[in-house]
Amino acid sequence: MADVFTVQDRPTRPGALSRYIASTPPELLDPAVAAFHATLDAVGTAMPDVARSIADELRDQRSNLKLIASENFSSLAVQLAQGTLLTDKYAEGVPGCRFYAGCDNVDAIERRAAELARSVFRADHAYVQPHSGADANLVAFLAVLAHTVESPAVARLGGTTVTDLSSRDWAALRREVAGQRLLGMDLYSGGHLTHGYRHNISARLFEAHSCTVDRDTGLLNFDAIAAQAREVRPRILMAGYSAYPRRIDFARFRELADEVNATLVVDMAHFAGLVAGRALTGEHDPVPYAHIVTSTTHKTLRGPRGGLVLCSAEYAVALHEAAQPEFAGYVHTVIDNARELAARLGGRGARVVTGGTDNHIVLLDVTGDQRLTRTGIGNVDRLHRHRGALCRARRLHAPREPHRPPAHFRGPDTSDVRSRSAPRRISIRPLHRPIRTTDIGKWAIHFTARRAYDLGNHSRVCGARHGRSSCIPARAKAGHAQLWLRKR
Repeated sequence: MADVFTVQDRPTRPGALSRYIASTPPELLDPAVAAFHATLDAVGTAMPDVARSIADELRDQRSNLKLIASENFSSLAVQLAQGTLLTDKYAEGVPGCRFYAGCDNVDAIERRAAELARSVFRADHAYVQPHSGADANLVAFLAVLAHTVESPAVARLGGTTVTDLSSRDWAALRREVAGQRLLGMDLYSGGHLTHGYRHNISARLFEAHSCTVDRDTGLLNFDAIAAQAREVRPRILMAGYSAYPRRIDFARFRELADEVNATLVVDMAHFAGLVAGRALTGEHDPVPYAHIVTSTTHKTLRGPRGGLVLCSAEYAVALHEAAQPEFAGYVHTVIDNARELAARLGGRGARVVTGGTDNHIVLLDVTGDQRLTRTGIGNVDRLHRHRGALCRARRLHAPREPHRPPAHFRGPDTSDVRSRSAPRRISIRPLHRPIRTTDIGKWAIHFTARRAYDLGNHSRVCGARHGRSSCIPARAKAGHAQLWLRKR
């Protein structure tokens, strides 16, 4: 895509499409890019400030290397599918059985999305309606409670549905449902809010218990988890993570769930793309072992923001893209890059939690950094944004001090999606000296795109350097990237 956007000439008014057509050779015109410009024209006519923010976001995504593990770059096809007249439809119910008439086209899309989800993840069934990963988890929780607690209780009381119960029986059933137990990974060990965190609805719906990682190794201790599960005997055994860099043996979790008569629910939101691309197979693929698997679509799966099981056209498009052979190459490169990043950082003195990574997440322990302790962990995010790289800092209890800020640095799945061409492995420029433990917060982790070419005119572009940023075209193909640590 020709780089026609500048700070002075943003597509915030009618004419962006005309300028794109006028400035681009006919053989390089891209219908999807033209549609993007046309969309900005339409939005700019109604609300110029919104169009300006969209254009600014495009500039930010071009000029910063995004290393946030929960973000990615969706294709223009996915983005355009989100902005259609389908937003005008109500589609409550399921295909063929809606509460509203005229849902035939939505039914076709939902059926297609479910078909693709079953194919991509090799699953028997797919429910494609929750609007986010949190909603998907809530749907799973309520389904387990309905099947294992509610339905048997209604049958025992002589009813068919809950509407058949008296007020007294209904109140008793609600108390029984609310008393069930959930065992999941602790938020401060790398779990998720919806896995039983007390400020989340999951801890209000269940009597929630949490398992933790070993404070010295940062690894899950399955023997300790098994002992805890035998003591707690949860209704739901929750597996999955949002900040854990190693693989999980889901076959062992299923054996444990069967032993304690629990339902195994796996939240694979962070690594769904690695499963779809066959980078996680065998016992590391949760689908053959879990009773229920939930996910989002906007992380490693590279789809639109929301839940994997959302019923919208854009989800069907994202699942179709994930079914393509090149997607497997993409996710394997993501893991290769993450391992390279962890190895090079560890080799230069950084404390890499667990000693490495098996997925797309790299965790750095910055405990003991005096500036982070003084100014707060959010300083890591601000520092890296200043240097042209977007990462995320998060407070974790493990591996050591529970109230100090072991931060984590995540990625680099998005760094492989500057274009949809064949991804390349990163190479990391040698540092001038080793990294001391206390240097992590004082030095900016800084990627620079090198040998990146516009697919149209092959003009060379460079990434952010010395605090200055330049725009890398959306269709640029990065030859490789360099990781620099530069003192502020």
